[in-house]
Order: sequence, then structure tokens, then C-alpha cells
Amino acid sequence: MGRSTSPRAHRCARGPGTFQGWLGPLTSSCGLLLPSSPRCLINRVELSSLSGMGLISATGSCYNSPWRTALHRAYGPWPLTASKPTPLIARVSLPPAMATAATPRRRRGKGPNSDLSRTLTDCTRRGDAAAAMAAFDAAVAGPDDLRLAAHQYNQLLHLLASASFPAAATAARRVFAHMLEAGAAPSEATITSLARVVASDPNAADEAFQLVATMHSTYGLAPRLRSYSPVLSAFRHAGASIKAYAVEAHMAASAIAPEEPELAALLEVSAKAGDADKVYEYMHKLRRAVGCVAKETAEALEGWFRSEEAAMAGKAEWDARQVKDAVAANGGGCHQLGWLRSGPWMVRRVKVGADGGCGGCGCRLASVDIDMEETHTFADSVSGLALERETKANFSQFQEWLEANKQYEAIVDGANIALYQQNFAEGGFSLVQLDAVVTELRDRYNGKWPLVILHNKRVAKLMENSNNRHLIETWRANGALYTSPSGSNDDWYWLYAAIGLNCLLVTNDEMRDHIFELLGSSSFFYKWKQRHRVKYTFNKGKVVLIMPPPYSSEIQESETGSWHVPIEDKSGDERARTWLCIDRSGVTKRPHESRIANGVAQGLTPSEASNGARQRQPEDQAAPVTGKRKDRD
Repeated sequence: MGRSTSPRAHRCARGPGTFQGWLGPLTSSCGLLLPSSPRCLINRVELSSLSGMGLISATGSCYNSPWRTALHRAYGPWPLTASKPTPLIARVSLPPAMATAATPRRRRGKGPNSDLSRTLTDCTRRGDAAAAMAAFDAAVAGPDDLRLAAHQYNQLLHLLASASFPAAATAARRVFAHMLEAGAAPSEATITSLARVVASDPNAADEAFQLVATMHSTYGLAPRLRSYSPVLSAFRHAGASIKAYAVEAHMAASAIAPEEPELAALLEVSAKAGDADKVYEYMHKLRRAVGCVAKETAEALEGWFRSEEAAMAGKAEWDARQVKDAVAANGGGCHQLGWLRSGPWMVRRVKVGADGGCGGCGCRLASVDIDMEETHTFADSVSGLALERETKANFSQFQEWLEANKQYEAIVDGANIALYQQNFAEGGFSLVQLDAVVTELRDRYNGKWPLVILHNKRVAKLMENSNNRHLIETWRANGALYTSPSGSNDDWYWLYAAIGLNCLLVTNDEMRDHIFELLGSSSFFYKWKQRHRVKYTFNKGKVVLIMPPPYSSEIQESETGSWHVPIEDKSGDERARTWLCIDRSGVTKRPHESRIANGVAQGLTPSEASNGARQRQPEDQAAPVTGKRKDRD
């Protein structure tokens, strides 16, 4: 045995039987720190204090000579031999402060609070609210001071909100009161869970709403949609329509938009109250918020339309022209002028044909577009972004040119088409593919030229080939080509042209890159893309244009006052989708009339659409100009 006289101190790794690390200075986790070796094992570590001097005893075995040398240098001579393992004991002198710091720490996970924490986790996993509350109440009644972390209180409140438990509201109030007494800060999740539990008590819905309504003023917390949902559900079951409307008003003040569950609750509570005007309002809010409705929402709608109050709502006479104009201004699919006709409704579950024909009433559903106001807002948004990112003079010049050349029915993303499937050895910029698309569009629209957008560098390169020069010059002569200038991104040009002229856009671009992420927050971007984008493919060299769907799977209100509501279908097959066809019984079916929504013809052949577009032009409008672009440097 030897005692170190070295001023250095060393620490011992307390791993499972192996010395680890290098010799080093003593730290607060004192011990003897040695290099890792499978031939140097630790058997025992002890800590003691003698006259203010901390002592560490480490007993172990060492098998190889280098270790003996290292220990000898640090601690003096050791009675070790190279022939067999020899026990060793090392005693290291510690400063009193460090000896105190070396006192073994209390292991985590001991005590009543940790036991309760484990019980709560286990009960949450099993959904056992009764056992969780029994453990909580026992811990509160015990001699120890119970202090839980905020997330543990939330865990218990969430369990009470999601599991069946008698007197859950009373238990939740008790947990929340203890949380505040313990000084744990509540979060939005805390108040939301508490409100959800309290709202489950039929007599405490007002209290639940008060919790949510004062969340910000009392705790500085912003409520979320999930905070209001249980309150609305409680007022829905109670038939308290006025209180439900107050919840919606508070949501609006908090800049929170209701989604289908909340709108369905508001619609149903309005139906129970017999308030036809409110039902009509929520029908349109539901139309704007969702595409297809859930089965529960469909059942609520069926209940309303079969009621006596629904049969009494409506007007026998209306201005048909006003309704028609309103449908066109709204992008097709609705007029929002109130219930039309009177008398009982016929509610059926039907299928819709591939052409959009209803299997119940026989009317043709519309391909719904964004309305005119949204179109102008969308165009202004794209224009503003483009002017920020493009050379302002260049894009402004394009806007002026487009304002003078509005005759186009289709815009063509030239680069997207010419580079389609050209990733092979001989592939390149295929002007043949682009010309095929232009020719197909002319055939569809009675010889009318589309507008091709290409970057000027592309055009300059193509003009070097005499085989291409004649075709490009033909396009230019007929106003079918606009070249975006150097340094520009032609995406801004073809997108703005398609929106500004309210026409079709031929491209396979999914519009997911950074440019379109800027527009992703727009609620009408997706709808616009579905309605205006024409995709394409080539089959044995012949172009195949994939036109927008002939009808939209969303809630629609017809010019005659009937309603069509698509119901969610998980199959993904539109042909299998079930619709609610809601029509006034005894109404004679009108012959199908082609409709024009937001300037885009519905359900027409390309030639009919082109003729219809001409008929829509104001009488005093001048004949279309050639569209020949101005020369630029």
C-alpha cells in the first residue's frame, strides 16, 4: 500500500467494474480516474472524512505493467507483481470543500412526488382517471409537501378531459386550484383541458366559456381553436343558440376562424332554434371552409332540410337575372341571395356523373372558380411580389403590354413544355413539343392563338437554328410569343398573365417552389390552380391536354335554389362519392343551360367556349388586336 504525497488529486470512475478515462485533477464527482482497460478492474469505492480531510479508498486489480508504472508515479511504490492480479488500495487526500462536494447525491426518482409522477404516467397510458385522482388525492392528504411540475398537472387535467370519470368537473377544479397554490404557471393547454372538462357538465357551460374568454386577460394566454370547440359543443347540445353566437363572436375577435366541427355546431344549433337566416349564413361559411363534409355534418343538414322551418323559408319570386349575375360574380356554384322558392325540400343521396350531371335532380354542377374580387386580389398579390423581385421597369412594361392585349384564352409555360421528358442523351429544348401544344390549343379554340411565355435567352438560342427561326417569327407575327427579359424569372410572367386575363394556363408545374410558397397562404390559390391549370402529356408524339375537372366537389347552390353537398369518401374515387341533392319537391326541371362562371365557360366544348367568350365582350369593345409584342433590347 502507498499513500500519495502528490499535490494532484484524482477521481475514480464508478462504472460497472472498469476504470475509465485518464489520470486527471479531482472534480466535484471525486474519485480515481484511470484509462480504460479490460485488465484493470474496480472492486470497491469508499468515501470517508478524517479531521477535515476527505479520503477515497479504491480497491481493485491491475494486470499489466504500464498501469503499475502510472500508479507508482502518481501514488508512490505499489506492492504489485507482473505474475498475478494483486489488490490495490489508493487513498487520495482531498481539500475539505471538495470532500464535502463528494458526498453522494441523492438519487433521483425517490420520494412521494416521484411516485405520483410514475402513477400519473401509468394511468394516462391506461386511461384510468379514477386511479390517477385517487393517487393525487392521497398525495395531497399526505404529510409531504406535494409539488408537481406544470406538465404533470396538465397530464392529469387532460386525462380527466378524455376519460370517463364521475364528477370530473369537480375533480378538475380541485387539480387546477392546487396547481395555482403550488405556483405552477398554467398554459393554454391547461385552460383548454379544464374548460373541456367543465363543459362536460351540462350546467357549467357558461363557466367553461368564461375560462376561455378570460384566458388572455387573466393569464396572458392566447386561446386556440381547440379552446372554443368544447364550449360550442356544450351550447349546441343545450340548444343555446345566442350563447353559441357569442362564442363565435369571441373567436372572430381573437382572429380564429371556425372549421367544420365548429360550423356544424353553429348550423345545428341554428336549426334547432328554427333560425333559417342563420342556417343559410352557416351553409355558406361551411361552403367556403371545406370541400366535402363529414357524415355527421351531412346528417345535420338532412335534419334541417326535412324540418317544417326549412319548408317555410324562402321566397316564391326573385329576379332571375340578378341571381344569374351573382352566380357568375361569385365564380359559379352559389349566388348567396337567400333561400329561393318555398315549400318542402326533397333530400336524396345520389351520385354525380363524369360530366357533372346530378343523378337526382338532373342539373349540371359547376366547376367553381374564385370570385372576381378574389381574382383581382390574387393578381395584385402576384404583381406586388413580382415588382419586388424583378426589375420593376421590365415587369411594368409587361403589365402595360398585357393590358393592351387581352384576347388570349390560354397562356403557355413554354420552357415547361419544351423540356418535358428531355432528360436523355439526345434530349434538349424541344420546340416540336411546344409547337404541338400551340397547334392543339388553336384547334380547340377555332384557330385562336395562345400566348407562349419564353425567356429571351431561350429564344435567342433557338433563333440560331434556321429550322426554328420561321416558327418563332410566325408566333411573333401572330402575337403568340412574349419573351421575358434577361435576369427575370418567367414564372412571374406566365402566372400573372393567366390570373390577369382569367384564362387557362398550360403547364405541368405543380407550383411548389419558393415563388409559390409566397402565395401558399392565399386561401384561393389552390382553388384557382384546380380551375385554371391544364396539364399535358404526350402519347406517341401526340399531345394530350388534361383539362380542369368539369365540376367541383364542393357545396354548390344553384340558380334555382337547389343545393348539392359532397360527402367525404376515403376511396379517392370521385365516381364513388355520395352527394346530398337538396331540391324543392314538385319543381319542374329546367332544361340545362350552359353557364359562364367568372369569365370561364362551364361544360362547353372548346369551340363553344370560344364563341361564348366572344358573346360576353361588351358591344363597344374594339376588335382584338394582333398581340404582336413590342421590340426590346
